[in-house]
Amino acid sequence: MGLIVGILLGVLFGLSLMAAWLQMMKYRSNKRISKATDVRTLGSLSRDDLKKICGDNYPEWISFPVYEQAKWLNKQLSKLWPFVAEAASAMLKESVEPVLEDYRPGGVKSLKFGKLSLGTVAPKIEGIRVQSLKKGQVTMDIDLRWGGDPNIVIAVDTPVASIPIQLKDFQFFSVVRVIFQLTDEMPCISALLVALFSENEFMSLVVLVEVSDSFSKPYQPKPRMDYTLKAVGGSLTGLPGISDIIDDTVESIVTDTIQWPRRIVVPLGGTAVDTRQSWNFYELELKPEGMLTVSVVRANNLKNLEVIGKSDPYVVVHIRPRFKYKTKVIHNNLNPVWNQTFELIAEDRETQSLTVEVFEKDIGQDSRLGVAKLRLSELEPEKLKEVNLRLLASLDTLRVKDKKDRGTCTLKLVYNLFNKEEQEKALQEEKRILESRKELKEAGVIESTTAAVDTGSFSGRFRRSVGSGLSKAGKFMSRTLTGQSSRRSD
Repeated sequence: MGLIVGILLGVLFGLSLMAAWLQMMKYRSNKRISKATDVRTLGSLSRDDLKKICGDNYPEWISFPVYEQAKWLNKQLSKLWPFVAEAASAMLKESVEPVLEDYRPGGVKSLKFGKLSLGTVAPKIEGIRVQSLKKGQVTMDIDLRWGGDPNIVIAVDTPVASIPIQLKDFQFFSVVRVIFQLTDEMPCISALLVALFSENEFMSLVVLVEVSDSFSKPYQPKPRMDYTLKAVGGSLTGLPGISDIIDDTVESIVTDTIQWPRRIVVPLGGTAVDTRQSWNFYELELKPEGMLTVSVVRANNLKNLEVIGKSDPYVVVHIRPRFKYKTKVIHNNLNPVWNQTFELIAEDRETQSLTVEVFEKDIGQDSRLGVAKLRLSELEPEKLKEVNLRLLASLDTLRVKDKKDRGTCTLKLVYNLFNKEEQEKALQEEKRILESRKELKEAGVIESTTAAVDTGSFSGRFRRSVGSGLSKAGKFMSRTLTGQSSRRSD
């Protein structure tokens, strides 16, 4: 009897195992079929369909097959990140604090890091593209995404109050370009160039991909840095406008220091190198390309911010935040006429833009009536162009709810290219003007090196030192170099 029971139990157990195995195989088969269906469906999608599915955060290797995935690099970066983050935090604090001081806006006594830690989450590399665009150089484009957990606290000291402000929910998206300058001597790399790509049609002159003896201009995302500001132990309402001040300062620093065509050149070897004595470094150094002559003609139908009377508008124009110039103030007028001309240096017409801001002169902090931007690539060299720009509340239309019409601003523009001699002189004068602005700030003539200036901003030896350099550079094209002085146009 026991033998029969054992045989029956064994048969039942065996049948159960076989049934479970068949069920598992059926499950795996269905799963494989489902995956194959998904893969076939994805394979039938076009790149445009994939972009719609992924949104703005699609990796570069989806758009451009020349981008390669770097999973192995992300794994190694995750392991090394605790050590990299610690070293990079100390280096950033030491190098960025002086830059914060240089770009410190008026009305703020000091900007310093209270805390700076890059956190525990490593950046992610979505794709890498390696090219040889120029003899003696290797170019690497890195699609970098970082949704990290840094602990960044900025100590903001104003005449009204002092409050630490924390940057939270930090996210960074950009394509980073690294250029390796090669040499015959060990370690075979003499310098690195690092920059963030700027506009959507970035690098249209030098980042052309050769395809079947023709050239195409790829699309690239603009660098994006998202974060929220929170006052530590207080409220931001106690400092009106402080959020906008920090946003503008961060944007100015990124735009003017590392966003293409600006770049950081890092010499390798541990010794300081004079770029004027080294051809390799001179090739990497950013040089002026041409001059943009801007005539601010008039504005129409400006927004009125005054309760009694009308606004007192003036215009600020710039290509780089360090070189801002402003018109005179027209009082009590929403349709002002200025007819003032400025001349601005451009380093890369294909990627840089002219920014036009209209402000209302007010007691304390001036209010912005509207802003507009014009790509220099829309201008044909040596030809006059008149444009009528529609003013917006902000260039970041996604964040701003106010999309009402804020009027227009009319400009006359001419872009002139430099020859080699003019380019060299412009480069030297640009450096001299930056030093002059630092002197003006130390003397209290301007509150910040990014402050907009006009002819009334210079006096005494400071005006003579800046003006003499400008006039020397202006002789070679019979015009003022950077628009440091404004003038009436006929």
